Amino acid sequence: MPAVLVVVGRVTPADVPRLCGELDDLLCGAAATEVICDVARLAEPDLTAVDALARLRLTARRAGCRLRLRGARQELLALLRLVGLNDIA
Repeated sequence: MPAVLVVVGRVTPADVPRLCGELDDLLCGAAATEVICDVARLAEPDLTAVDALARLRLTARRAGCRLRLRGARQELLALLRLVGLNDIA
């Protein structure tokens, strides 16, 4: 069963370490091989959100998991494609 991390609101640079810590805590001792990052309630997708998702992907990979998005809006998907992170979506 995949682990699920929900991202809500607008992501600031200060939120990135907290989100990565939450993901680490979620994966600690879990047998998950996949992380679903629910971004349906992410407000104003921007490059800070993209940075957060890239760092979350790295955190998941270090734990041997794949990161996938759920509920991503077109604006976020376009930004991810623009920076070469379309494999997350």
